[in-house]
Formats: sequence, structure tokens, C-alpha cells
Amino acid sequence: MNEGLVTVTGASGFIGSHIVANLLARGRAVRATVRDSTDPDKVDHLYALPVAEGGSLEVVEMDLFDEGSVNAAIVGCTDLIHTAAAVRISAKDPQKQIVDPSVIGTQNVVSAIDAAGTVRRFVHTSSTAAIRPMKWRDGETLTTETWADDATLDGNPYGLAKVEAERVVRKWHASSDVETRPRIVTIHPSVVFGPPMSKIHLRGSLSFVMALVRREIPVVLPMQVNIVDVRDVAEAHVRALTRGEDAGRYLTVSGDMQFKDISLAIRQAHPEIRTPTFTLPYPIALVVSIFHRRLSLAWARQHLRRRLYWDATPAEKDLGMSWRAPQEALLDSMPVILERGWA
Repeated sequence: MNEGLVTVTGASGFIGSHIVANLLARGRAVRATVRDSTDPDKVDHLYALPVAEGGSLEVVEMDLFDEGSVNAAIVGCTDLIHTAAAVRISAKDPQKQIVDPSVIGTQNVVSAIDAAGTVRRFVHTSSTAAIRPMKWRDGETLTTETWADDATLDGNPYGLAKVEAERVVRKWHASSDVETRPRIVTIHPSVVFGPPMSKIHLRGSLSFVMALVRREIPVVLPMQVNIVDVRDVAEAHVRALTRGEDAGRYLTVSGDMQFKDISLAIRQAHPEIRTPTFTLPYPIALVVSIFHRRLSLAWARQHLRRRLYWDATPAEKDLGMSWRAPQEALLDSMPVILERGWA
């Protein structure tokens, strides 16, 4: 493999930061894009990363809606890992705040690849949300053959954003010249736990943990959570630069835990944190969902007391991945949170 420049978009994010750390540890030259290079929460942890011999770090500002800044971030790189997106499941204006950053941003990214003419390997961060339909059977196992085609702006804007952004990549790839187009791979993580590097990393998947730690919710719901460690997600992205099928889709999921077991595991490892342990009975949870501003009755009926599984064996086979256990990913999230007083 030609050890050229790697651009990582969304480098200040939870997954992006760990990808940058992984690449720098391998001695790669990394161009890391952030929205605001003057924000210490977005860049200080990147500058603090150890750099192996031969490696280097360049931090640049990039706005997904600004074609010029996207072009500047990608020009000259041989490898591109695109993680930048809006990571939120609800918003007042879901089209503008969730869908557009992913879709328009990805359109600008593939246009920048064409303009640069140097990119040979392209890994795109998607999500299990691009695969999971709004309705699924209890106990079902999903594979990457499935798409969340029923995602809607009102009912599942995050899933809609992920589906449409990935299809932008695949349509562009399919229409590009076979001889010159980059190889592409999409990575589909579930809920991502693991060590945060910055306080801003508590806003995504780890907000789930923080709600328990800070007792923002007094009870737990009868709900399953599919989990993967952020370090494994980063490793999968880096391996996918050279491994896996061209145009492959790879799930990164290590297993699952019940909401109550997550809360109990935190309490047992850190007795000083009195996380809730009482599980709200299912009928009452349904009633609560009607009045809760972030929940809905349809969501509650689909997700509570039901199980969904994911087939991550292709990533194990093609990328050579193995996974940290869900509880390890969960508990490894805690030391930094406690040491830095974020709890």
C-alpha cells in the first residue's frame, strides 16, 4: 500500500478522533478536518495524540456545506475516511439539522474526490440506522443486505440521513470510471461506547451513559442496546482502507446488553455512582412514551421488550476483526469521565 496522506473528516468527533489516533500510531500522515480549529474541545485532544515515527498531523477547518473547504481538505490525499455528519436522532428542523449535513456534505465530498483525482481508497462511516427498518421482527438478525427504506423525515430522520448519504456514495461509485474510481467501503456501527477523548464526545452515543451517571432518568426502560467499542470501530475503518470487498458494507457490532444491565454494571464498578436500577414496567413505559418529548408510542411498541441482532461476521472474515465485549466497552468509557469530572 502506498503510504500517502489520509484525510479524516469529522476528526473531532468520537469515532473520528479514534481513527486519527489509530492512524498516527501507525505512522501515517493525517489531515484532520474540524469545523472550528479554535475550539479547544475540538482540537486539543487531537494535538495531544502520540505520533509514531513517520507520522504527522495537520488540522484544517472544513464546512460540509462549503465546496471550497471540502475540496481543500481532500486535495492531494490518497486515502479518505469520511466520518463527518450530524449525529442526532431528533431536531426542530430535521431536514436542515440532520439530513442535509449528511447528504449535501457527502455530495460535496464525492465531488471533491473527482476534483482531486488522487484518492485511491475511500471509507465512509454509515450506521446500523441505514440498515434497520422502522419495523422489524422480534429476535430478527439483520445483515447488510437490508436497507432502512422506510425511514421518514418525521419518524426516523437519522436513518433517512444515513440511507440517503450512503446511496449518494454508491450511486457516484457505480457511475464512475472503473479504472480510475477509488475502492469504497462503508462501515456500519451500532451504539458506540469506549473512552472519550473530549467532552464533546459525551453528546453522541455516550449521552446514553451520561444520562444514567447523572441520574437524568430515574428509571430504566425494558430495552436492549446493541454495542460496539469505539476503538474497534476505528480499527475497522483503518483496515477497510486496504481490506474487504470493493463497495462492501460491514457491520461493526460486538453484542448487546439490556438497559438495566448497563446501569447495574456501572453501579457495580463504581459504587459511588447511584445509577437507577428499577425497570419501568412495560405498560407504564408505553404511557410515558406518549407524553415524553423525545419518545413516541410507535417507537416504544417497536423497541421496548424486543430484541434485534446484527450479523458482523463479514467484518470478522474480510477485515480480520475481533471485538471487545460490550461490558468492556461500557466500563472503559468511565475512567476518563470520572477523572476529568465530567460526571
